[in-house]
Amino acid sequence: MTTTTGTATPRATPWWFWIVAGVSLLWNAFGGFDYTMSHVQGDAYMRSAGMTEPQIAFIAAYPTWMHAVWAVGVWGSVVGSLLLLARSRWAMHAFAVSTLGAAGSLLHTATAPGGEFMGGLAFPIVIVVICVLLAGFAWAMTKRGVLR
Repeated sequence: MTTTTGTATPRATPWWFWIVAGVSLLWNAFGGFDYTMSHVQGDAYMRSAGMTEPQIAFIAAYPTWMHAVWAVGVWGSVVGSLLLLARSRWAMHAFAVSTLGAAGSLLHTATAPGGEFMGGLAFPIVIVVICVLLAGFAWAMTKRGVLR
């Protein structure tokens, strides 16, 4: 009797996989840098990044749950990128969790008083879309046997 694990037979990793994984890490590392600097240097970092006083006040007023979903979104994507580079199928799960964090951030920006000062929803939507695309990429690479 044979059993299957539900994943495809491992294949050679296509060259473009490494490009996608590397760009993913660069993109998400910037998110990690921004998150870290926002917490370590606070207002000074945000001002140096060109944020206005209403934008800084909006971030300063984040509820605890918003800090949590922001962290989950950012660090879930960083972990997902590292797992892609390690060719681990767990990358898809990390990106899925990250998508939830990014969606929570988007929801807060869209509905909280002061969210209108953040410059619109286009960039938060792009972030959620990128998270979804990276989760889909990791899922597809798992099905093709590239991630194990």
